[in-house]
Amino acid sequence: QFQPVESGGGLVQPGGSLTLSCAAATVIDGGTSVRWFRQGPSNGQEFVALVDWNTGYSEYADSVKGRFTVARGISTNTCTLQMTLLRPEDTAVYFCQNIIGGRPYWGQGTQVTVSS
Repeated sequence: QFQPVESGGGLVQPGGSLTLSCAAATVIDGGTSVRWFRQGPSNGQEFVALVDWNTGYSEYADSVKGRFTVARGISTNTCTLQMTLLRPEDTAVYFCQNIIGGRPYWGQGTQVTVSS
């Protein structure tokens, strides 16, 4: 019912950039964070980044720190994940999670493939 929708994935060459979007179905709960995760072809689910919806404070996995930037769009209830200097090991399905009405909701994911 309140599942977010991810978009922006695709095929990109190593060193390239992509920006993913996570559109919430409605207003995201204050005091919560929107989180990005990914699941690669041979990996389990991995935390990528989060942004506090009230303050904009962000955290990143060590593997993406300095290359990825997460941002919030409060007026549009949309979270973006800007990915630069992409590597083949960034290949994965990227998911976002948000909190609405005290419940977590996951999107269906968007595929990112980094390959030459």
